[in-house]
Amino acid sequence: MRGLSSNERAAVERLDAAAMLARTERWCAINSGTRHLSGVGAMAGELADAFAALPGELRLVEPEPADAMAADGRVAAIAHGRHLHLSVRPDAPVRLLLTGHMDTVYPADHPFQSARWIDADTLNAPGAADMKGGLSLMLEALLAVEAGGSHVGYEVVVNSDEETGSFSSAALLAAAARGKAAALTYEPALPDGTLAGARGGTGNFSIRVTGRAAHAGRNPDEGRNAIVAAAALALRLNAAKGAGLAVNPARIDGGGPNNVVPDHAVLRVNFRPADAGAIERARAAIDAAVADVAAAHDVAVHVHGGFNRPPKPIDAGAARLFDLVKAAGADLGQPIAWRATGGVCDGNNIAACGVPVVDTMGARGGAIHSADEFLIVPSLAERAALSVVTMLRVAQGALS
Repeated sequence: MRGLSSNERAAVERLDAAAMLARTERWCAINSGTRHLSGVGAMAGELADAFAALPGELRLVEPEPADAMAADGRVAAIAHGRHLHLSVRPDAPVRLLLTGHMDTVYPADHPFQSARWIDADTLNAPGAADMKGGLSLMLEALLAVEAGGSHVGYEVVVNSDEETGSFSSAALLAAAARGKAAALTYEPALPDGTLAGARGGTGNFSIRVTGRAAHAGRNPDEGRNAIVAAAALALRLNAAKGAGLAVNPARIDGGGPNNVVPDHAVLRVNFRPADAGAIERARAAIDAAVADVAAAHDVAVHVHGGFNRPPKPIDAGAARLFDLVKAAGADLGQPIAWRATGGVCDGNNIAACGVPVVDTMGARGGAIHSADEFLIVPSLAERAALSVVTMLRVAQGALS
């Protein structure tokens, strides 16, 4: 820690590794799968109690309305848990945004529900890396900064629906991003500490096809096969993939008995655009495919969904923030590197607001979204220290 100021060194020394681990273990024991509303509610309560140790105004925000298309083609509202929002020193000259998510990908009936130690430094637990460990070290970093008398302003948003697209929290994130000098998001880093750099975007679509039922033997020509039309749509959309645009037709719901021409199907498709131009190409491909298939198969087609996470390039502001984080890591003895990734997160949404963001400030770990998810426990203190030094330097105008 040779390059640290006395203030930075003192703040790092205030970090409590045992407290971070204890919080992480307690929070991992709460199932907070996105759709498990009672569990998400319990997690929100735990977070509200913990973050109440910080100054400012803390509230649990009701989710914005969101909907989804069911397998039968009906579009219905979907419920989400409340989101945590904390605002500290809103009039400060330099303000930061820190974000994370309380939800995990493990529903209440998933077999992966409890923690076990793989070795003295490695904890296998649901959400340990993604991102209950990240939330714990975020809080610890803020406590250390506050204890040193820093006057930095910041907002914290911890949403309840990141794992399913942040549909009910996107407006909250956008509002919190306004006017911020930088943002830090606590998705897990790779096991070696590598950060995510540029990210592609994502768009998820559910496409309902309505045909006409008929007897498969007596009068099949009078039917309009929705499954065949949906398959034709899948092939047309798949053909739109190319440089900068990945397309994944993932599922077709619908159909019924073998002796009935199916009159209903829902096609699920995911797009991964590398830039804004790829989004426009994808939209044009969807419009053309829908029009052509509807005409060729004499079916009705309804498209639900959109591009909910824009691509996140590394622009000049993001590059300055990455350089600051890298320098902070060097002064802490932590080599910091980053690489582009096809994954998405709330960092995409924040960057789209014009705010530079590093979105993998969380703990080191791996095998996320699986029963092998693991947290490298010493990284809690390491990454909390990285956050402390980064925040203090941003507060001192290092990005100006």
